[in-house]
Amino acid sequence: MIIYEATKSEFISDVTNELLVERLYTSYQEKIGRTSKQEILSWENSLQRMSNVMQDKDIPQDAAVAIEFKIPNTSKRVDFIVAGNDGKKDHVVIIELKQWTEVEKITSKDALVNTYLGGSKRAVTHPSYQAWSYAALINDFNENVQKQQIELKPCAYLHNYRKSENDPLTDKHYQEHLMKAPVFAKGEIQKLRDFIKKYVRIGDQNKLIYQIEHGRIRPSKSLQDSLTLMLKGNEEFIMIDEQKVFYEEAFHLAIDCVKNNKKQVMVIEGGPGTGKSVMAVNLLVNLLNQDLMTLYVSKNSAPREVYASKLKGTIRKTEIDNLFKGSGSFTDSKLNEFDVIIVDEAHRLNEKSGFYGNKGENQVKELIHASKFTIFFIDENQKVTLKDIGSVDLIEKYAKEFDADIIRGKLVSQFRCDGSDAYISWLDDVLQIRETANNDYYGVDYDFRVYDNPHDMLYEIEKLNKENNKSRMLAGYCWEWPTAERNNTEHKDIVIPEFDFEISWNLQDSIWAIDQDSVSEAGCIHTSQGLEFDYVGVIIGPDMRFENHEVITDFTKRAKTDQSLKGIKKIEKEDSERAKAIADQIIRNTYRTLMTRGQKGCFIFCTDPMLNNYFQNRLIKTLAYGDLSPSLVSKVAENTEGYN
Repeated sequence: MIIYEATKSEFISDVTNELLVERLYTSYQEKIGRTSKQEILSWENSLQRMSNVMQDKDIPQDAAVAIEFKIPNTSKRVDFIVAGNDGKKDHVVIIELKQWTEVEKITSKDALVNTYLGGSKRAVTHPSYQAWSYAALINDFNENVQKQQIELKPCAYLHNYRKSENDPLTDKHYQEHLMKAPVFAKGEIQKLRDFIKKYVRIGDQNKLIYQIEHGRIRPSKSLQDSLTLMLKGNEEFIMIDEQKVFYEEAFHLAIDCVKNNKKQVMVIEGGPGTGKSVMAVNLLVNLLNQDLMTLYVSKNSAPREVYASKLKGTIRKTEIDNLFKGSGSFTDSKLNEFDVIIVDEAHRLNEKSGFYGNKGENQVKELIHASKFTIFFIDENQKVTLKDIGSVDLIEKYAKEFDADIIRGKLVSQFRCDGSDAYISWLDDVLQIRETANNDYYGVDYDFRVYDNPHDMLYEIEKLNKENNKSRMLAGYCWEWPTAERNNTEHKDIVIPEFDFEISWNLQDSIWAIDQDSVSEAGCIHTSQGLEFDYVGVIIGPDMRFENHEVITDFTKRAKTDQSLKGIKKIEKEDSERAKAIADQIIRNTYRTLMTRGQKGCFIFCTDPMLNNYFQNRLIKTLAYGDLSPSLVSKVAENTEGYN
């Protein structure tokens, strides 16, 4: 979608005659919706400067100009486009416009600078990287650009910024990005003109702007090949047994659905460790390889970032990140805009979207609406916030509303927790989620330990992590997570004074689970759900305790910064028993989820001594059955001090 399109001569005329702002405002209202004239006026300075740039006799009068091109499948907008031909090839010059006056370099991170925005200094992407990434997105997902070999040439223009000696904007730290997309500043208008003229010597004879705006969304062949190669070389994504069975069914159903222009919904249920995410990633890569525009969607950013990072290898960040979306990205999607949408952790879907929870109608409905074939991977026992509304019933309701065929399946085999369905069942019984036949025995060589001291548990996790960087500390959300301290490595969030124990919440929000330096930080439910480790050490906080022979939950002990139970106090005022019941289920589900992240073992420490003692007693009863290996009995005995 483009807000404004004209020839060079028409654009200059609209600026000269002071018509451009009104036309932009009218077009914006028609194509996007309400906006303020003040917002449009904020563009006026930049567009006046671009009018000055374009007033060069060697830039052809019939060169095409476009303003505010929204890149399909993203919220990103290209500020200014000039299109034409250099005598041999068609070219589109992409110009990122900035009104910045100051820049500070950031050498500790790639492609970031500090500048003043909205009254405060913020870290943002370098303009060269931003311009290049927009060009990369268009190139990698626009079929017309790929087939017609339209060359995209990005650059940035900071018309209020004057470069200085040893300028931070062009520091050697950013050399890689500057080579891909040069940056022009105040006083360099002729250099920008020369850059445009290098690629646009003849006007737009092939309607390049139209070709880009109306190009079908398709992944490039190079992206398909790169993803396929990365998947084949990654053992974590190998499917076995029923995973492969359901994968093949879903894969061929999706292809058939798109080919025959049908609308279908598939629901795959499965508990922790049954391979839902492994199937999801395989479907993403292999359906893309069939030229189907496929997206992986999850509510939590952590699994998106981790799976994207594992598949990247040498693939550009912008290429693969555009395939991984949040569940609130489809409020404005057209009907059947995408071929396939794969929804992982579908139980975490919300009703409303947006930062303030005021956008859209229902995420389940929007996802089905946006795709010809939508597959939901779901475990209703992993709902961990008040806002989690994803359910099989709701999916079926909206599938019927769209007259879509619905196919259901269920994964039952355990591939996490050393393949133990019995461990999950035992855990449900121990947490008093439900009574099970596995009340005293989980019948598998799974390393479950109870620690009386959190230091000892952390030490063991750090030691195990040295093997392959797949062990992590987790904690219930009972300690504040202050935004002001997010980048302060000295600040410790989780403090247990009676043990002189301190640890911070994870500093790397998105890739904490695979960052080599994060083993001594604790993840929470929001940064670990949907992910898998070898071993986890779980700190059970004061929101769960043991009294009168029962496991008790207490939502008042949750941190105020936790959004999981936002709104529970309002419910409590109306119906206190209902509020307690809702919060109780969420807290138990949270710890159940945390305690099933480990494939080989789970260690726990409870801040409530009585709860720690309860877990130790339950574990000793398990040991009494004598079916565990001698090595595991020894491990457990070493770490269950003080049991009765």
